[in-house]
Amino acid sequence: MSMPKGHKAEKGYATVTDFPGALDYRAIAEKMSDDGDQMNHSTARNVFLRAMKKLAQSMHELYGLNVDENNLARTAKDPDFQQGIYEAMIDMRAESAQENQQNG
Repeated sequence: MSMPKGHKAEKGYATVTDFPGALDYRAIAEKMSDDGDQMNHSTARNVFLRAMKKLAQSMHELYGLNVDENNLARTAKDPDFQQGIYEAMIDMRAESAQENQQNG
C-alpha cells in the first residue's frame, strides 16, 4: 500500500534531496533506466528505504532497541536518521582521504 499523498513523517518530510549533490527518486530512476536498469521512482524509493532499514536494524541491535518491522520502518524514514547516516558517510570519506594522503 502506498503512502497517502503528502504523507509527513513524525519529524518532517523524509527526502533524499536535502544533501549536496543528491537526486530525487524520479531523477534516480531516470538515471538507472538510462544506464540500462529499468526502474521507476517508487522502486528507487523502495530500494533506498530498504537500505536505510538495514542500517536501522544494525543501529537498533547495537543500542538494544526493538527491531520489529514497524520500528525499523519508522527509523528508516526518519529525516534525522538519514541525516546522521549521511554525516557518518561524509566523515568516513574525509578520514579515508586523510589516511590516503598521509600514506601516499
